[in-house]
Amino acid sequence: MNKIMDAKDWLLLRILEEDSTQETSVVADLTDLSEAEVKDRVCVMENDRIIRGYCASVDWEKAGEGVAAATVNLKITPERDVGYDRIAERIARFPQVCSLRLISGEYDFELRVTGRNIQDITRFVSEQIAPMEQIRETATIIVMKTYKENGRILYDRKEGERLPFSF
Repeated sequence: MNKIMDAKDWLLLRILEEDSTQETSVVADLTDLSEAEVKDRVCVMENDRIIRGYCASVDWEKAGEGVAAATVNLKITPERDVGYDRIAERIARFPQVCSLRLISGEYDFELRVTGRNIQDITRFVSEQIAPMEQIRETATIIVMKTYKENGRILYDRKEGERLPFSF
């Protein structure tokens, strides 16, 4: 049974979303809760699947493994009685698909896909995604560089360096 979220829960979620590796004592100080309260609240949110997991933010280039990425927009013919859900579940199973969203506008789905290089992505889209019966159109946009993702800034600034600012 899901609990009713309060302001402390929301704050706790924001803190964990930003950096889930922080010590419980630090999170307790930031939320003005005891360590036991933090642990209890996190446990309840994990059990209720509000917190679905924890993941690392990896700089693949620094790790010595270049990764290409693209956004792929899809026009879909929804299926009778299930709409977009069945095709979404099928697409989500591919390991190349990092995220999948139903969106408004000209396209129906937005995928973020990765591969070792652009050719891997091209092959994946043309051989796995485009041939699906419900896919009417694809538009692939290659990601040239990522500066911020999942709330995390991915570039390093030198200590004391200020961003340029003008009026």
